[in-house]
Amino acid sequence: MRQTHFFRWLLMCGLTLVACSLGVHIATPDYPELRQIDLTVLDEKPDGRCTVRWTDPFEHREREAPYLCDAGRSWRLKAPNYETDPGFGWDSGFVISEGPDKGELYSLEEDDGDRQKQIDLSDTLVAVGLLLTIVALVGGSAGALRGDTDALRGDTGALRGIISALNRGRGAAPKVVREAMRLREAAALVAQDHRKAVEAVRTAWAPLHRELVDGELSRIPVTRLRKTAGARARVRELETGGVRTVRDVLDTGEWRLGQIPDVGRPAAERVMAAARRIADEVHEAVAVRIDTTRPEPRATALVVALQVLVEAGPGVQHTAETGGELMARLDPLLADAAPASSWKQMLRAGKEERHNAREAVAELRVLLAEAEREGFARRFRQASVDLLRGPDSGPSGLSAWVDFDARPREYYDLLAQAVGPGRPAAGRRRSGRSAGRGGPRPRPLGHW
Repeated sequence: MRQTHFFRWLLMCGLTLVACSLGVHIATPDYPELRQIDLTVLDEKPDGRCTVRWTDPFEHREREAPYLCDAGRSWRLKAPNYETDPGFGWDSGFVISEGPDKGELYSLEEDDGDRQKQIDLSDTLVAVGLLLTIVALVGGSAGALRGDTDALRGDTGALRGIISALNRGRGAAPKVVREAMRLREAAALVAQDHRKAVEAVRTAWAPLHRELVDGELSRIPVTRLRKTAGARARVRELETGGVRTVRDVLDTGEWRLGQIPDVGRPAAERVMAAARRIADEVHEAVAVRIDTTRPEPRATALVVALQVLVEAGPGVQHTAETGGELMARLDPLLADAAPASSWKQMLRAGKEERHNAREAVAELRVLLAEAEREGFARRFRQASVDLLRGPDSGPSGLSAWVDFDARPREYYDLLAQAVGPGRPAAGRRRSGRSAGRGGPRPRPLGHW
């Protein structure tokens, strides 16, 4: 009898430890909603302890606070290499985006340490508790056979309740979800940085290209429209009304063309449609050629913007595309795996949500293993660093022009990629002029 009581007490101790483990998991706070921001590092210690300045994205004011920077990031992002004059560095971080601490800095590394301690404590409690429970059940089976079955059945019912709760929480993998979130952030960041660099090239290229297109259209006589609009294009009437080029047709507009004597609305519609088709052809055919002998501010802006992509290397576009594809794969998996980010959320989730979360976590493990094998995280961080070096800040863009002289082909290849698919291939430009030359004049464009 005493032996039976001993095993019953042992069982209760085991169940109590398991329950305490579950309580520790439930008490572990969830990750808050975060928003990634850029940090200006004012000073930094070798171990990563630093003082940073950032713009609060919610109150739109600058703030300063101590922070744990990434000590292993590239030396190019650390002071004074990133900003030579003020001697500041750069890092990215997170701020809390909801609740009373909204806008405050949040350190994943420091918070992970506290969370890991609670997780380790919970794991220890559940391991010891399950061991005691198994010993009590095995040792107490003899007492149950001697007539203590009812008491043991009650204890077993309590055990079933604990096991049921454990089964509901089974599949929680906060570490996997956290690593997947970090990989997703790195992938999103490199895709965003590359998109900004490409947009800077397009912004600098657009006015130069538009000037070339306008100049070409100004040289195409209105008689050219007869081939497209037909004999009823009323070309002579248009010339009499002062409309002599395709550019004049587009500038005049359909309504005013119809008001020219003997032209009429139907002919104006045909002429305008023909002019737009020619404009589209010219837009696709004309190309910007960069002239190093007579640089002007707009051409300098284009070369400076291109230098960022050239310095980043030929593989940066592929890395950015890989980041975008990986982000598209991770987003739905992270959405399904959200309950698995903590035991508390798994206990609250429904049966179908828990099932989806476990499957998503399994896929995330495979994806993380693939990313580790291919070195995606390292490649994403390095590409972001290369794209964040920034263009030549000098007003004349001297270093960019020197670099362009050394390898113009790379600049033209990247320009062709940046302005979008469907641009004419090398050596197939119909007309154009060099960026940086004054006065539009017809000339062969040569090659990229």
